[in-house]
Amino acid sequence: MGMELAPHLRVARPTDDLAAVTHFYREGLGLTVLGSFADHAGFDGIMLGLPDGPYHLEFTQQHDHVAGRAPTADNLLVFYLPDQATWQQVVDRMRAAGYTPVLSANPYWDVHGLTFADPDGYRVVLQQAPWP
Repeated sequence: MGMELAPHLRVARPTDDLAAVTHFYREGLGLTVLGSFADHAGFDGIMLGLPDGPYHLEFTQQHDHVAGRAPTADNLLVFYLPDQATWQQVVDRMRAAGYTPVLSANPYWDVHGLTFADPDGYRVVLQQAPWP
């Protein structure tokens, strides 16, 4: 499959605190705001990712609606960072933004990575390994 035909992945989910989630993914993980919208059919939202990356994350907040928290501690978004220096930079940025690692529900992720919980309880694993 050529790059021009490669799919682009959007992961979308609701939140009850768009500002706090934006801070986690922008200031902590270092993702870029790719777009946003306000009061679109009762929703506010933001898209974050890396410019020209093959994926982005969309978070929405619906007016007068409760989205709730993550259903389990094993709802994961995993970033494979094979370069140790890059991995350490992201970990340091997360800590500088005020986030501390949590133990993973599955201890596999603690062997070569660190897990952080976002403001909604969804977990992000920074795995210091190449994608298999």
